[in-house]
This record gives sequence, structure tokens and C-alpha cells, in this order.
Amino acid sequence: MARKKETITLSIPPGTKEKLEAIARRFQIMWGKSPSPSGLITAIAEGELEVGEPFTLNSSQAIAVQQAVKLLKDSGYPGEAQVLLSLLLARGNLETPLRQSILQEVGTPETQTWRALVDHYSGIKQPFIILYRNATGTDLEFTVRYAQISFHEKRYYLEIWCDETEDIKDTPFPELIHNRCLRLDRIQSIVRTQGQWREEGLDSLKVYLHFFGGMVKAYESRENDISNELVGEVRQVVRRVSNPFWLIREVLRYGKDCVVVSPENVRQLVRKELKLMSQKYDSD
Repeated sequence: MARKKETITLSIPPGTKEKLEAIARRFQIMWGKSPSPSGLITAIAEGELEVGEPFTLNSSQAIAVQQAVKLLKDSGYPGEAQVLLSLLLARGNLETPLRQSILQEVGTPETQTWRALVDHYSGIKQPFIILYRNATGTDLEFTVRYAQISFHEKRYYLEIWCDETEDIKDTPFPELIHNRCLRLDRIQSIVRTQGQWREEGLDSLKVYLHFFGGMVKAYESRENDISNELVGEVRQVVRRVSNPFWLIREVLRYGKDCVVVSPENVRQLVRKELKLMSQKYDSD
């Protein structure tokens, strides 16, 4: 039996019928070979078609979604990251290279997140082996005796104490040669291994910092600060540092309001960075 249909009479301004037909043709809502305004109205009523101004993400919003995807992956939520990537593809105004990159990422199985496994092994103090691919594409193997997740400059990193030292050819910090700071998305595999967990944690050195000017009051204590006291007009901070790279980036941001007092190898590295910066400006 044919489905019973209702009829309605519409009063529309001149030219509206042609506009409805154009929309129906765009969404392939046809009656035979002709666009169907009545089919278009039915699709809208049944919620099969979105009407109004299309919801899209501008470039700054797309960048924010990308950053959220990275944080979700690093935090152990690959499924939620995939949902955001799909939203970005559907609604983002993306340039072709970025769109193709995201299509490739969404088209493959969900990127395996290693954080849950790292957290598990760390919780039970179980040593493990990491196969890691560095920025140059070289695969490295690390036997991990201690691991912790740290947040630096808008993303999470895996900091480890490992047996291997051969990959470090020259370092101003031999006392930290067993420490590594790894990106979670470059981990290739993790397997458990035998041996003892390192109860002492990462190797570290004490760095003495002096803060001046506005930083005397503005400085906020860090979790790894050993001491923080105001002496006259100078804030004196002693911090336990496992990776001088991040400390130096922080110190340079403070400019003249922060000075590394000791140890000398950290102080020399900051001085070297400042000289290189000065040479860049002088060459211009």
C-alpha cells in the first residue's frame, strides 16, 4: 500500500522556489531528474539536513583543537583524540597539507598511547625497555629503571633514568648522563624486563637562582624547589634540576631578572646561549 502523504500550501516570495531547488540539488534531494523542494522540506523536518549558517572552525580554533588532540593523546585518551580529529576534518578550514596529514592519522588505527603502560609499570616499580625513535629517525633502546611524566611547554614528556649512555657523545653534565626526556608520540614499543627499580628517581643537581626586580614578588615556587627565601631585595631559590634544557629556557624568559649563581656548568651554558643571541643581533 502506498504511503499516505499530506499536502500543504506555501506562500513564498518570487525566486524562493528556485533557491529551494538549488539547495535540494546541492544535497542531491531529487524527484527523478529534478530537484525536489518538498523532499528538501521533509529532510529538514526529520533532522536529516542541517540548516542555517554552517558551523566551521577558523584557523585559530583549529590550532586550539590540534593542541587539545596532543594533550588527549599524551594523557591516555586516544579515542577522544580521534573524535576531535574527525571534528577538525569535518568543520575546520584546513590547508591541504594539514588536511592530508590528519586524514592519514584518522585513517589508521587509533594511535597507541603508552602513558597507561608507563603509569602501570611505574606504579608497581617494574623496569621496562623502550624502543624510541628520535627526531632524526634513529631507533634507540633504553632500559628504564625509573620513569615519571612531566609537563613542559604545553605538552607531556616522559622522563626516565636508563642504563644506556652510549648515545650521549659529549655532555657538560656527566652527572645527568643516565637521564632522558622523551616524547610520548615517538615511542615505538614498551616491554617489561628484569632488574631493580631505582628508588632514588632521576639524577639531579642543585641549581642556585637569584631573582630580581618584579620577579621578587612574581616568582611562584615549583614542585622541585628545595628552598625559596627572600634575602634583602633578592629572592634566592635552590632547585633540584634533572634536565637543564628546560631550566635554561625558563631562565632566558626572565631576562635580567634572573641569574644562575651556580653550579658553574649550568651558569656557563646560560652564558653561551646569551652570547649566541647577542651575536645574532650584532650580525643584523
